[in-house]
Amino acid sequence: MADPVRRVPFDVEGYSRRSRTGPCFICAIVSGDPGQPEEIVYDDGTHIGFLARFAALPGYVLVAPMAHVEHVVRDLDEEGFTAMMRVVRRVARALEASVPCERTYLLSLGSQEGNSHLHWHIAALPPGVPYERQQYHALMSENGVVEHTPQEAAALAAKIRRALSTCPQDGLQGGT
Repeated sequence: MADPVRRVPFDVEGYSRRSRTGPCFICAIVSGDPGQPEEIVYDDGTHIGFLARFAALPGYVLVAPMAHVEHVVRDLDEEGFTAMMRVVRRVARALEASVPCERTYLLSLGSQEGNSHLHWHIAALPPGVPYERQQYHALMSENGVVEHTPQEAAALAAKIRRALSTCPQDGLQGGT
């Protein structure tokens, strides 16, 4: 099956170098740095969600606390962790309502050596992806990243924001 998503090669080495030597990209987004023009889909003053610049799947979203914390277990108390997971779930449900989705992947990635700001990856696996191209394969930027125009990213972000405005904050009712 041909991949219906337009993909472009990704400079993994360049990305790794920037992640290890550059400033925290999430803190830059939170501060409004024009060098980080990400499409924001969620902002409650404590957490932020935005479209991933180098998305391995359509609609790939990152969610992070606005404060620079680095460890998902040690740096958040139970209340902070639970609040973060509520946001992750809510954004994931809005993403599922916005793009075709067979399964939603949730991961907390990062390293003390680069991308240390705690963040969750929310990625919607499109229907029909062959098994051998799912899971880790689907998430690896080495296999290319989604090519989209700024207008396409803005339209998708607006769609996710609309879905968020209609998704309930608790329970399972509403949405998909």
